[in-house]
Amino acid sequence: MAVSVERSGTGHRLVGEGQVVDAANRFLAHLEARRYSPATVRAYAFDLLNFIRFLDEQRLKLADVRPTDLFDYLDWQARARRSTGQKVVTLARLGAAPATMNRRVASVRGLFEHMVTEGTREDNPVPVARRSSGWRAPSHGLLGHVNSGRPRRGGRLVREPRRLPENLDVADVSAFLADLGTHRDRAIVLAMVFGGLRAHEVRSLRLADVDMALRRLRVVGKGGRERIVPVEEAFFSECAAYISTERPHGCTTPECFVVLRGPTRGLSLTEAGLRKVFRTHRTRSGATRVRPHRLRHTYGTELASAGIDLLVLRELMGHASPETTARYVHLSPGTIAAEFAAARAVLDR
Repeated sequence: MAVSVERSGTGHRLVGEGQVVDAANRFLAHLEARRYSPATVRAYAFDLLNFIRFLDEQRLKLADVRPTDLFDYLDWQARARRSTGQKVVTLARLGAAPATMNRRVASVRGLFEHMVTEGTREDNPVPVARRSSGWRAPSHGLLGHVNSGRPRRGGRLVREPRRLPENLDVADVSAFLADLGTHRDRAIVLAMVFGGLRAHEVRSLRLADVDMALRRLRVVGKGGRERIVPVEEAFFSECAAYISTERPHGCTTPECFVVLRGPTRGLSLTEAGLRKVFRTHRTRSGATRVRPHRLRHTYGTELASAGIDLLVLRELMGHASPETTARYVHLSPGTIAAEFAAARAVLDR
């Protein structure tokens, strides 16, 4: 069964035939009606496409899916996959990362939940993970006293390693910035490293959201949550130079950052276009670790290390969960060694 994801108006839809494609498209339309962001709907579409390919390979119908089939789906993702020659391919490597597998299962859970709601299925076959083998305190973590307001449900079927955010060295960021050839690209990178913006937040930033006078940005993040972020003057200097010398004259695109050359000149910068900027300059500058999200992590880590209040940091970064913000509070190896040496000195007296 040949199924693919295509852009449809302001959203994304699956193109193909069959009950599962129809059910998935109704679910995607439901997400759009609930004002989910286009990036989120796109992610759901590709996750469901992956599940449809599993069903096709296993010769399973959507109505016949049982809980055990979801565990088979996890095994299917974990195995090494090879390119199929289709539009969206899986490279020949080890299977999907645990976070990717959990995200896909969450998307499938949402699909079946929608089917139950609309009456096309009686139950949701996606297993619910056990969260604990015993009693657990209702709140935990550095910001456990701050409730995100969202009910916890579903759970992760695959254990994910808990890693600290990956921040970048100043030398890597400087080398990458030095290799950028336009004011637009430098402004984009500075918005991430000095403002902590996500890649899609930078791309969706509108001209009206850039307050040159007050040196701050109005950012619309995940879930449509808005926040005001103060940013250092270096960003606004590059942004002003971009608007006056590089942005096409008379351009009416509401987004701040647009394509500068080619047949799409003047249109908003796409996800693929931004990826190309980073890929090109990583190779040329030698700063191979620079990624948009690592620039954001660098911003969060530097502010946390400087002692900023975690509630303020949570607001600046647009985190829904306080536990996400708490990950930025970690001690450097140098700090740990210094504190250990100081404690040993006291004990040796």
